[in-house]
Amino acid sequence: MSRHEIKCIDKSNRTNPNERLEFISGLNGNGTRWRVSQEKAIEGIESGKWEFFIMVNGLEIDIEISIYGHYKILKAKTVVNGLEILLSLPECSY
Repeated sequence: MSRHEIKCIDKSNRTNPNERLEFISGLNGNGTRWRVSQEKAIEGIESGKWEFFIMVNGLEIDIEISIYGHYKILKAKTVVNGLEILLSLPECSY
């Protein structure tokens, strides 16, 4: 299993915040960028291939799979100030 830090995200135009995440992205150890869809990330977590986390104030916050309606979504295990912090990451600029 490999562990990856999410640095930025890509969102859709959907109004429901829990349906907005499309892609997560970060940097490999060699400095190259990786980008994976939410669906592929969920598959990777479920298969034991990947783990993901984000950094908040120097702390690693794990990303987990959550059920929203009939959909599986990615979500931070911790909510900060009532906000879903995964969705508050910056949009990717590449």
